[in-house]
Amino acid sequence: MSKQRSRSAFSSEEEELRLPRPPGIIRRFWARHPVFADVLIAVVCLLLSIAPATVFTTYGTPPDGGAVIANIVIVALVVVTCALLLRRRQWPVVVSVSAYTVAIAYLFVLDPTGGPLLLVTSYALAVYRSTRAAWIGLAIGIGSLTLVSLLLQMTGAITLQIALNGVLGQLVLALIGTLIGVNVGGRKRYIEAVIGRSRQLLTERDQQAQIAASAERARIAREMHDIVSHSLTVIVALSEGAAATGDQERARDAATAAAATARGALAEMRSMLGVLRDGESDVPLAPTESVSPNTTVAAAQNAGYPVTLTTTGEPHVPPAVGFAIGRIVQEGITNAMRHARSATKIAVRVDYSTDPVVIEIRNDGVAGPAGRTGYGLRGLRERAAHVNGTVHSAPVGDGSWLLRAELPAASGPNTTDIATDAAEDAQ
Repeated sequence: MSKQRSRSAFSSEEEELRLPRPPGIIRRFWARHPVFADVLIAVVCLLLSIAPATVFTTYGTPPDGGAVIANIVIVALVVVTCALLLRRRQWPVVVSVSAYTVAIAYLFVLDPTGGPLLLVTSYALAVYRSTRAAWIGLAIGIGSLTLVSLLLQMTGAITLQIALNGVLGQLVLALIGTLIGVNVGGRKRYIEAVIGRSRQLLTERDQQAQIAASAERARIAREMHDIVSHSLTVIVALSEGAAATGDQERARDAATAAAATARGALAEMRSMLGVLRDGESDVPLAPTESVSPNTTVAAAQNAGYPVTLTTTGEPHVPPAVGFAIGRIVQEGITNAMRHARSATKIAVRVDYSTDPVVIEIRNDGVAGPAGRTGYGLRGLRERAAHVNGTVHSAPVGDGSWLLRAELPAASGPNTTDIATDAAEDAQ
């Protein structure tokens, strides 16, 4: 199942890359039928190499039994090397060493013309290993062949003419194969690198899209939580107050306030969910106006909660920081309304005169252990991190709770933290 998935993913990548067809009918056929190509090359090399290997003699004397055995050995070396050509893509070094061994053996034949083995193996070493390996192999191979030729010539086993013909003939073949292989191999590796980089960029593009989608989902979830949680808490409190009072005027005011809160939440939700509509590129990705702490406090006071607001300094902060302040105040008051029903005081303090800006929401009436985790507190930490700020929430004293946030007054969005949070959420 995983193999099928990987093959389908690979084919989809190929479609995304839109690679052109390789040029040339012969080249495409060669690429589609590698086994046939290997067998054909091995057979051609065998036919061209076996003939000179069978012409053997010991110079100055007629062939004897040892000469025949040596002839059989040379033919066997040629056959083995041609068979190894079938694996030249996997074992280019082994095949190259075997070809140079055959080149040394050719020094003992009557007419050491040689064959195309070094041409093919030098090409394979450059294409399927590396350019450096090809030149090193050429230097070591020709050097070894030259050294053996000199030793044989000095001992009188071969003549100087045979030594020169053998070395120069094999040098020409190996050099041609190396030069062609270096050109083809360099181009092949360059194209593979370009395709690999294109696939990497394609993968990174998809990952960035996923991170962006995760970040947007997290932002929408955070906004919906803040809107729904705060508004519904206020609406529930107003509805309960309207149902509990016998004063029709107060009940009517509570119902009107609940309806206004619901309409405001509905309008804010419509504005926020507009980013999900297809084909509407002009919809903003974030609310255009921040939530005013005064509005939040007034709504809680209308619901009958003892909320007070103290503001110090002028609210001259960037829009992102102002929006975070409004949401932090909203979430802090909502948590106090939900978890401290018997609270006698919910004090909100916003100090704009310092840098960082300090926001504190302190309330009493906390009964029992209060949770430190949840979507609300998590959303507050994300909002604070978005503007390089911090949030701390903990009990203080008997039955009291303090939510404290510090936001840099001149901070900009921290996109790195957003992307990291989104990636962690996606996992």
